Amino acid sequence: MKALLWLVLCAAIAANVSLNLMENNALHIVLSVVSGLVVIASGTGLWMLRREARA
Repeated sequence: MKALLWLVLCAAIAANVSLNLMENNALHIVLSVVSGLVVIASGTGLWMLRREARA
C-alpha cells in the first residue's frame, strides 16, 4: 500500500510540475487542482500509515 501511495505521490508531483508548461486556460486550472488534491490525499495517506505503524 505504501509503495502505491509513493508512486501516486511522485506521479502527481511530476504532473503538477509539467502542467506549469501549459497555457493558462480552464483545463490547466482543473488539472492543477486535481493533481494538487492527489498530492494532498496521498501524502495524508502516507502520514496516516506512518502513525498506525508507530502505535
